[in-house]
Amino acid sequence: MTDKAPKKKSPWSWRSQAFRGVIYQILAIGIVALAVWFLARNTMINMQARGIQSGFDFLGDPAGFDIGESLFAFDSAAPYWKAYLVGIVNTLRVAILGIILTTILGTLIGVGRFSRNALVRGLCYAYVEMFRNIPILLQLLMWYLLLTETLPYVQDAITLGPMFLAKGGLIFPKPIWEIGHLWGAIGLVAGAMLGFAYRNWAYRRFEATGQLRSMFWVPLGICIVTGVLAWWAGGAPLHFEFPIKGDFSIERGGALTPEFLAVLLGLTMYTAAFVAEVVRSGIQSVSAGQGEAAAALGLHPRQVMRLVTLPQALRVIIPPVTNQFLNLTKNSSLAVAIGYPDVVSIANTSLNQTGRAVEAIAIVMLVYLTTSLSTSLLMNWYNARAAIQER
Repeated sequence: MTDKAPKKKSPWSWRSQAFRGVIYQILAIGIVALAVWFLARNTMINMQARGIQSGFDFLGDPAGFDIGESLFAFDSAAPYWKAYLVGIVNTLRVAILGIILTTILGTLIGVGRFSRNALVRGLCYAYVEMFRNIPILLQLLMWYLLLTETLPYVQDAITLGPMFLAKGGLIFPKPIWEIGHLWGAIGLVAGAMLGFAYRNWAYRRFEATGQLRSMFWVPLGICIVTGVLAWWAGGAPLHFEFPIKGDFSIERGGALTPEFLAVLLGLTMYTAAFVAEVVRSGIQSVSAGQGEAAAALGLHPRQVMRLVTLPQALRVIIPPVTNQFLNLTKNSSLAVAIGYPDVVSIANTSLNQTGRAVEAIAIVMLVYLTTSLSTSLLMNWYNARAAIQER
């Protein structure tokens, strides 16, 4: 008589660990949703009891205030949603430029910590220790005071070719928008993609044959040439609105205000100190034998750093650098302390005028949550791409 085969455990049985895990997760989500509903309901009841209006319908009302710095036209008759859009664009402008400049400066300083020149090493070390140990808010105030107190008035503005530097900021010739500029921008994007593809091909050829090709100047040339050709095909527009210096102000042209420059300089200099330390630790994580082997093959020290050490250090560098990018974006909210009209400043003004505190804070939270998650997704993709592929 043969023994019967044991019965298969049902996936819907309480004895199944996977099934119990699903149930526990559903219960956890339900408890969190219930808590959020309870808090939201009590908040709405308390606001109604006090006669406080709620809802996002105020976004369609006229803002009633002007914004000193905007990339597009805005006046007091524009609705609140457009004011928030101006604040979001101003925040993104600082964050994106800050991330680019921080990456360049932080990488240079981090690599400079390994320079054979003692003066360069000392300056890089002093930079890191000074800027990362001073609170970011103090640095923003310092840059703002330097720009507003040391720069001359309009009458004595510093002339830099067609540009002027004064207490009003840096005033520069502004291109008059034409369709050819759009073509040029498309050409630059296409050129950047082609240059990136060429760089990947050149790196694969270097790994396969040892034959070194330019991985910076040739991709840069491809990007510039493609952009110029597209701009030329679009009519090659070269019309600018030049600034005109008057007795009391500088009219026309574009301007980078002291508030914008102070925020950009403060965030860049502060975050670059942390990025430099991340780059330094990433380089130190690479075995010294890698550099010695590359030097034995006849590579120059700069080539060793660019082609051997940094690519291997990226797997250590990228995750903490992602955190620094997120910190930079969130620290931009401190710009309200020096009067830069970012999304926090716009939210504070609209809150004071409408009394919609919950809604204004919710919009700010949503903006920073979206930008942070977008940055994380992009950096996670790059991290997965730069990771060592196991066979």
